[in-house]
Formats: sequence, C-alpha cells, structure tokens
Amino acid sequence: MTTHRKTLAELEMRGDFIRRHIGPNSQQIADMLAALKLDTLEDIIPQAVPEAILNQDALALTETISERAVITHLRKMRERNRVFISMIGMGYYGTIMPAVIKRNVLENPAWYTAYTPYQAEISQGRLEALLNFQQMVTDLTAMEIANASMLDEATAAAEAMTMCKRVGKHPGTEFFVDQDTHPQTLAVLQTRARYMGYEVIIGDPQQDMSRGISQTQPFAVLLSYPGSSGQVNDLQAVIAQAHDCKALVIVASDLLALVELKPPGEMGADIVIGNSQRFGVPMGYGGPHAAFFATRKAFVRAMPGRVIGVSADQHGQPALRMVLQTREQHIRREKATSNICTSQVLLAVIAGFYTVYHGPKGLRLIASRVHRLMQLFVAGLAQHGIEISTPVFFDTVTFRLPGKARRIAARAREARINLRVIDADHLSIAFDETTTRTELSVLWQVFIGREAAALDSDALDSTLAECLPEALRRDRPLLTHPVFERYHCETEMMRYMRSLARRDIALDRAMIPLGSCTMKLNAATELQALSYREFSAMHPFAPLDQAQGYLQLFDELEEMLCDLSGFAAFTLQPNAGSQGEYTGLLVIRQYHASRGEMHRDICLIPASAHGTNPASAVMAGLRVVVVACDEQGNVDVADLQAKAGQHSERLAALMITYPSTHGVFEAAIVDICKIIHAHGGQVYLDGANMNALVGIAKPTTIGADVMHINLHKTFAIPHGGGGPGMGPVGVAGHLAPFLPDHPVVDGVNPAANEQGTIGTVSAAPWGSASILTVSWAYIAMMGAHGLRRATMVAILAANYTAHRLRDHYPVLYTGKNNMVAHECIIDLKGIRAATGITVDDVAKRLIDYGFHAPTMSFPVADTLMIEPTESENKRELDRFCDAMIAIRQEIQAVEQGIADQHNNLLKNAPHTHNLLLQEDWDKPYTKQQAFYPMRYIQDDKYWPPVGRIDNVQGDKHLFCSCVPVEEYA
Repeated sequence: MTTHRKTLAELEMRGDFIRRHIGPNSQQIADMLAALKLDTLEDIIPQAVPEAILNQDALALTETISERAVITHLRKMRERNRVFISMIGMGYYGTIMPAVIKRNVLENPAWYTAYTPYQAEISQGRLEALLNFQQMVTDLTAMEIANASMLDEATAAAEAMTMCKRVGKHPGTEFFVDQDTHPQTLAVLQTRARYMGYEVIIGDPQQDMSRGISQTQPFAVLLSYPGSSGQVNDLQAVIAQAHDCKALVIVASDLLALVELKPPGEMGADIVIGNSQRFGVPMGYGGPHAAFFATRKAFVRAMPGRVIGVSADQHGQPALRMVLQTREQHIRREKATSNICTSQVLLAVIAGFYTVYHGPKGLRLIASRVHRLMQLFVAGLAQHGIEISTPVFFDTVTFRLPGKARRIAARAREARINLRVIDADHLSIAFDETTTRTELSVLWQVFIGREAAALDSDALDSTLAECLPEALRRDRPLLTHPVFERYHCETEMMRYMRSLARRDIALDRAMIPLGSCTMKLNAATELQALSYREFSAMHPFAPLDQAQGYLQLFDELEEMLCDLSGFAAFTLQPNAGSQGEYTGLLVIRQYHASRGEMHRDICLIPASAHGTNPASAVMAGLRVVVVACDEQGNVDVADLQAKAGQHSERLAALMITYPSTHGVFEAAIVDICKIIHAHGGQVYLDGANMNALVGIAKPTTIGADVMHINLHKTFAIPHGGGGPGMGPVGVAGHLAPFLPDHPVVDGVNPAANEQGTIGTVSAAPWGSASILTVSWAYIAMMGAHGLRRATMVAILAANYTAHRLRDHYPVLYTGKNNMVAHECIIDLKGIRAATGITVDDVAKRLIDYGFHAPTMSFPVADTLMIEPTESENKRELDRFCDAMIAIRQEIQAVEQGIADQHNNLLKNAPHTHNLLLQEDWDKPYTKQQAFYPMRYIQDDKYWPPVGRIDNVQGDKHLFCSCVPVEEYA
C-alpha cells in the first residue's frame, strides 16, 4: 500500500489557516457542488460571475503566511513602536482596563462576535450593558438622555452641529466654536460645515462674548469644558447669552473631569459630547473608542445614533430594545438625521463595565488622584517661578515658557515622556489614571533640573489650596443606580458579565445568517495584537519616529488593499463604513471643484441601495435622484441612461453596490459605469459586498473610481455588537490628492497638492488604527490563494442555501444561470397574504431553534436576506436550512387550517423558560413542539431571556435609563 508523501510546503502548514477559516472541508465542498451539479469549486465563477468583470492578472500578495510567522511578524512590527508615557492629552489618555473586563469582554467572542441588536430578544445582555453606558453618561453630564455611543468625539461634535441646525429655530448658517477646542474636533467640524453650507466662526466665548456671539448671531455654539488647554471656565453666563440669541449650545466635555466638576446639564447645555476612552479603553493610536452624545428628551427623535430603551415583553416582563428605529438611515434614507450605521458598541460596553466595576467611590478616587497629582505638579513648579496659563484646571495645564517649550519637551522625550508643544512659548501637560509620583518627580526634574530634588510631594500636599472654585465643583449625586454599587469584587463582576453574555446569541453559539452584513469568523490569531501594549498604548499624536511599526502596518495594509481592488491609493481615516461613504463622496465633490465644476451636485442612487447611501449623499451636499430597478432586481439601464442624460451638466456621481444589494452579480455593471463616465460623473462603488469580489474581480476593472471597504465585513474585523468598524476608501489615481489629511499629524495624505484635500473626517489621523492589525493578519494568513478560495466558498454556500430552500420559499432574485452571489433573498409575501405569518414571526421562531434571524425586509419588504459566509461548514448550513424548512412546515399547518392562525408556534414565539412553569399548558401544541422542535436542540438549548417585545410601547413611552431593580422582582 503506497501512501502520499507530503511535500515540505505541506509539512510546514503554511496554508493551514485557510483550512481553519473556511468552514466546509473538501468533502463538504464536493457535496455542495454536487447538489448544484458542479464538478469543481472553480466552476462556480463562470456559472455565477459575469465574464466582463473577471480579473485576469495575478495578485501581487505574498504567499500565505503561517499563523506562527504572522505572530512573529507582528511582534517585530510592534517592536518598532516606542511607547512613551503620554501626557499629550487632547482627548486621549492613559487608562487601565481591569483584567476581569479584558479577559471576559475584549477577549471573549461572546461579546466581540455579536451583531447589532436589531433582534432584541436575543440581545438582552449587550442591551443591558449599553443601557449602563447611557445611564453613566446621563448621570455624569446631567442631561436627560444619551445614545449608545458615537464613532469618536469629533464626529459627535459634527453630528451635534447638524442636529442643532435641524431642531433649532435660528435661520442663520454661522456656527461659533470655542477656540480652546481640540484641533482635530475643529478640523472635522470645518469639513462637515463646508459641505453643509455652514460658516465656522472661531473665538473666545469668555473674553469676546459680545462680538463673538451676540453680533455673530450663530445658530449654535460649541464650548469646551475643560478646554483643550486644560482651562475650566464657568459656562453659565455664556450659555445664557447664547440662548438669548436663540442659539443652541453644545458642550464638549470629559467624563472623568465630570466626576469632579459641575455637569454641563446644570449649566443649561442643550447637547453634551465627548469621548469615553479614558474609562478603560486603550488609546490604540486613535481607536476604536466610544464617543458619547447626550441631550434633552425633546430632541430624542433628531438625535443621531442608536438609543437603548425599556419596553415589556408579551408576558409583561421588562425587556430592552433599540427605540425609535424609524430614525435610522435604512428607513428614512435621504431624509435621515444621520448616516451613522456602525457605532462603537464593544467599546461602550467596556466603558460601561469599567464604571460598574469601579462605581462612584472608585471613580472619585481616580479623578481625585489625577487632579491632586496635577495640583502638586503645578505647586512644585510655582515655587520656581514657572507660570501657568490655565489657573483653573482638572488634569491638564498649559505653561507659558518663553522660547523654552520645545527644549523642555525634548528633555521629557529623553525621559520617555511625550508632552504637547503648542508653540515655541507654550507647553501643555495632561495627567491621567496611570500617572504616578514617579512621573511627577521625573517631570519636575525635566523642568527645573537638580532643584527638583528639594521638592517633597507629601509636604506640598499638606499645603495645597484647591484651584477649582466651589461654584464649579460637583455637588450632584454620582451614579446612584444599584448597578454601580453591586459588582466591585471580581467574583461578582465576572458573574455579572457572564450572566449578560449568556442572554445573547453571538457567533460563539451559532451562525448569524445576516444578508449584507457578512458575519464571518474573527480568528483568535487575528485578534492577538489588540492586547499588545506596543499597539494599544500609543497616543495618536505621538511623534512619528515613535510610531514606525504603525506606519509600516499602514503602508503594508494599503498595498494589500490596492492590490486586491486595483485602486491607486487608500485612506485609512474613516472609522466606519458610513464615514467611508461620506469621505468618498466628498473626494468626488472636491475633484469636480478642482476642475471648476462645483455645480455638479446630482448623485444617482438605485432604489435598491443601502439606506446609508442616500443619507451620505445628502451629508456631502449632493441631491439624490433615484434610479429604478427592473423586475429582476437589477438597475434599470434605460432609466439610468435617461436620468444621466437629463442631469448630464450637473451629474456628480453614481453610487452603486456590487454585487447588488439584491445579492446578484448584475451583468450590465460595466456598461452602467461607462454611461456615468460619458456624462462627466464618477462612479462610487459601495464596498459592502466586496467579500464576493476578493480574488476574482477588481472594482477598477468594473469601472469604479472610488470605493469604501468595510473591514468589519470583508476583512474579518469583529462586529462587536454593532461596532467597531472601519471604512477605508480606495481611489483611482486622479482622486488621490483629495483624500483626507489631518491638522495635527503631517503626511497623512502623501499625494496632497495645491488643489487641496477634503479636510479631516475622523478625530485620529488613521482612524481606529489598532484594529487594522486584524485585517492585516487576515490577509497575510489567507494570501492570494486563500482569499480567492474564501470568495468562491462564500458564493457556493449562498447558492447551496438557495438550492435547499428554493422548494420551500421563493428565491426572489437570481442572476446568470439562475445563480445568486454571496447572499440570497427569500420571499415571504405570499405566505403573509395566505396566513398572516410575517417575517417577524419567522425571525422570532428561529430563536426557538437557536438561531439569529437573517436580515428582515431589507432591501425588499416581507423578505429574508441570508448570507452564510465561507466560515460556516455544511453541517451548520444544513442545520439552519433544516430549521427554515421545519418552520415552513409549521406555516403550512396554518395554511391548511391545522394550526390556529393567531395562536400558533410562530405567533407565540419565542418561547421562554418561564412558560415551563405554567401548571396548565394552554397552547394548542405541545411543549416539545414549542421548546424542542428538532433533536439537536436538546443537546444545547438556547433559552431566550424574554418573550416577544412590544415595540410600540417602547417607542410611545420612552424610558432610556437603567431599570429600577424592583422592576425585576
């Protein structure tokens, strides 16, 4: 008997990660191919994909790198980062993530692989964690309501500005900004204002109130409290004057400072925004971090982002859900209040748990220590005549050092401490949770040399006078809800986090078959670098010579993305897909402006498009014209041709998703792009479905000029319950000069020239930089061969699923050879008409089978969009299909009159464990049918924590704070 002698390459297991990322093994792939009457995996391409878009050129990616080699490479990369102690401040601070949170949340797939909580019944754990975050924010800011997080502080400020214009009564277009605002926030505000037609006026609201606010008559004012310099001013008079001028007031603040300071809500603020990063989330060279946004209840319907609220389930028990979802861009489209789609859920969860863990006493200790250390530092230098420009401060001070600022900063760098140089005469220093007496002594020595040895911190401490006036000190109770008092020992904290995680369905429990959202494997090896200090502890404005590892990461990832897409350049700054859309459209606008064609303001968008598309277009100052789709779900080329011709002089862009939002490779895509170019427009390709193109087609071959890529979909960054995300934008060469830059860090856009960039779209120069390590590792371990194979298996899995379900549910759209792309849409309109059973009923019944539902009623009402991904093996695909077929049989029982139309397995789903306690089972079906409809469920039953939730009650009676404990009694 002869055995196959493995080659050395096989023994080295270089491609072993491909086998573990792609769920189906060779035999399972063969079985799925046989079901589709195909011979080899390669056959799926000519069967499903139009020949005109296929890429004929080999990719330049390196061969597959083993997991061990990737870990080694990332170690060498991170060693090129030199992590100094950061005292730069500017909204980013050193912090300590409690180990119990790091181990049980950040590194736990039950939290980081979860999806956005649209299916509230199987999301109660993360919804409670987000409600804790909202409660924390409202308590600290003294505002009435907060959302469940924003992308970053600068984006939150920009969203607040546009919200003020929507809800305010003021007719003007001027927006006044405190000159003591973080420069990155100001830059993002200026970018947003430029394309919305607002004028940003920068001034000192304290010294120049009458000229700055009364004469300018702005529609809104942004104040900083504390300021970027560290100065803390009493805002009450300024806010009152702004209100007298009918201007709304936004306050940019800091949560740790608000532990000690009078909250902005008590001063009359209308909106309070900021960053929760210093509550246990590492700086990560810029992110991801959860910004916060709090406002008055009167403005809740205009507030951007998601809001978690309290409703009740069908049994009358309290239950949580996202409220007011009709505000979301998928429903309101070009009338949406925002294009924000991905928030920063995982990071908001961490910040909320940090607050729960420390509680009010712990936070007061941390805040008081930080403030005391800074007071000691200032007092020590005052004995040597060193002057500060910020006499009222919390944790940050600015020193006046004529001609010496850069010299002292250089001395600090020799001691491995980074300070903020404002100019030749001014230096700013920020302390944080990680600052110790040792750093205090080192800094004294940096400033005054040998004389620092005579300074005694204990002696100084006994003589300190408080710099914060009594009128600015917090006297409001802090975090009074019991959740902030219960879990201060690690045992209780560990159990609390586990109790929340077990209420949810994430990828660690079952497949999440969401169409258009690509819930694929987030491999543990890809995520390891997130915990490396050299990546996690870097300030985004650290000197570039200290960030060489990060710069290498950016260069290599951009090269990878350029190779896979065909584009000439990428920007990594957008930290969400929605922000990527906005950025790409601004690039198109700036390109037209550089050619003297700023009048081009029409954006054609197919009716099937993602809701973020029209919302982003409006934010970019474009007018949306909708293009019809034909009966097959494809773009109606005749309608496109007519509308492109009608608006030829003003046509700016076509925004199109490929493969289409209907899950089909449209055959006419190349001709569609040519039509747009013939009329002077640019083609924006929404990269939401790039995972169906990787390795087989390039967007540039199709005809795209711009595209954003969702790294949290195609390139394995985890969804984290609704964020983090990343939306890098790729462009053809003629558009590269217009990509974003940054006001603090030079060289972010190396192609920039005198024509001007679009400005800045995110607070950090390279967005949420730390999670880029995930996509770099994924691409490196998959290589060209693995990425191509993953794409083919994803298309195979979608077609296999469609094949298995087709005899039970109509598949709505297909393309070439009756094939779908990477996802399929099944149509339930006929079922609803015949039985009254809705997609919502099917979604809730799937919970009893242990599954998260597919995407409901998007992009077509009464449908389910299913995307299996390449990571799910055939057993899991069959388990899901079996569940869907079994549910169809339950529906058939209603159709045939065997089951009651209103009192049946689907209408009563999901079935909670509480029903088991009913002495008299009053349902017209058995408990086994309700709880254990299939044999496999007996082995690992998921028990939904609540029954079906009353959505109407939650929207009519808004309650968006932590539920009183007695409600659970």
